[in-house]
Amino acid sequence: MLIRDIIAQRLAEAVEEAQRQAILPSAAMPVVPIERPVNPEHGDFASSLPLRLARVARMAPLEIANRLQPLVKTDGVIEAVEVAPPGFLNFRVTSRWLQQQAVDAVKAGAAYGNTDTGKGKRVQVEFVSVNPTGPVHVGHARGAVLGSALANALAAAGFEVTREYYINDAGTQMRLFAESLYVRYAQAAGSDEQLPEGGYRGAYVTELGQELARRHGDQFLRMDRAAAVSEMLRIGLDYMIANIRDDLASVGVRFDVWFSERSLFDSKQVDAAMRMLRDRGYTAEREGALWFTSSLLGEDKDNVLVRGTGQPTYFASDIAYHYNKFAARQFDRVIDIWGADHQGHVPRMKAVVGALGIDPDRLTIIISQLVTLKRGGEVVRASKRTGELVTLRELVDEVGADACRFFFLARSAEAQMEFDLELAKKQSAENPVYYVQYAHARIAGILRQAAERGVTWADGDVSLLTHEAELALLRKMAMLPEIVDGIAVTLGPQALPHYALELANAFHWFYDHCRVLPSDDGSLPLAVTKARLRLCEASKTVLARTLDLMGMSTPEKM
Repeated sequence: MLIRDIIAQRLAEAVEEAQRQAILPSAAMPVVPIERPVNPEHGDFASSLPLRLARVARMAPLEIANRLQPLVKTDGVIEAVEVAPPGFLNFRVTSRWLQQQAVDAVKAGAAYGNTDTGKGKRVQVEFVSVNPTGPVHVGHARGAVLGSALANALAAAGFEVTREYYINDAGTQMRLFAESLYVRYAQAAGSDEQLPEGGYRGAYVTELGQELARRHGDQFLRMDRAAAVSEMLRIGLDYMIANIRDDLASVGVRFDVWFSERSLFDSKQVDAAMRMLRDRGYTAEREGALWFTSSLLGEDKDNVLVRGTGQPTYFASDIAYHYNKFAARQFDRVIDIWGADHQGHVPRMKAVVGALGIDPDRLTIIISQLVTLKRGGEVVRASKRTGELVTLRELVDEVGADACRFFFLARSAEAQMEFDLELAKKQSAENPVYYVQYAHARIAGILRQAAERGVTWADGDVSLLTHEAELALLRKMAMLPEIVDGIAVTLGPQALPHYALELANAFHWFYDHCRVLPSDDGSLPLAVTKARLRLCEASKTVLARTLDLMGMSTPEKM
């Protein structure tokens, strides 16, 4: 159990005992709130339960707190329970429990911080899912990192997680992309062709068309044009997906499933979803089209499902896709991470899930807001090479994958952010990425030096860890399971970089105040050195685990 949950259980037991003794009147027990106080001088944890009980107990919160305080069991976990106005109970954990974290962290290793919050429930996290008609740019990259880290945290919290990319390989945009690629190929092969209206003008399309002309000569010009465009669709799709995979892998983002939109049409799942909506009374035919009557569910307007031409809209395939997630693959929960331009799509998606007979609360849609790149004080609007949007690959090449991940994670998804390229490249404590990773490398260096001196520490006595800085570091280490648990509830992975900074800061503060390696004058007892080396090893384990959850590397030297 999390230490927070142990305290909550002890407090609930104290209330039950108070009611049994008639010290407090019988009343329904509310959820026991346990939180970390803003001011650490108030203890390790605090509860406002007496304030919540005041109305039903018809008693002052402070009086309730005073009656509960002696009934809370103290032992090897809880050292003291204190009452504070206007009715708080503050809890202090024992030094013995804190010291044990230095042992438990190393024993748990890469599993430290794991919880059973998810209880094995199946969760799908779908993210990025940009049309395979162009490279991944900086705006997409933010959602990619957010989804990747969130999936890591959910897995650590005990969920069975599927990371999924939805390939939009059907519809108008893919047709335009194939037409555009054919034109660029034909031009490179010596034919006079013009881009269609709304065609793709990016340099990457021209370059791919030229490559195809070098490889195949005029082979596709000698084919029926429709057949040639169809072949371009296949070639272009394979090429773009391969590039998207590589671009995302460059920042440590990988997927368990690449799901084809086209498969929804081939398997008739789009038709089945439309039929289900019709059978449930949520469609209407007018103006020659089929509409989802979302206004019946409180939406401002209805939405077209199938156009008068018989062509399904993107919304129709999205509906089939989500029905597939919930009904066919039976995920307990689905989390979509979409770009800022999809904000208006959220209410109708939630509405249609409900119309399909699925609890809309099982679907969470996170909107990843815009990113502004800055170099110094200047806004970077375009790629130096192409004059178009800056790609993820260009960003990784300039600042590195770790900086990309840390900076994209540092702000909540709903907040717009500025990415300072110059700061991300600094090799100093001013750069949070450097500061955190340097802490890991510093610990690794300390442990190497100890090993080189022939010092072993597996038998170190952790009860000797009593200095204020040692206990502060242990307290910070012990928070990781709560961080993981909190992300599972809030779906906010930005807690990880903030925690990593706090943990690194706690280690640096410890190291500045507590000598670790033996001194030449023998003033530091060997027993203390061994205990502190165990603390260093535990700190390294927890910091590495935190970096791993963020998808970052753990350098041994810097």
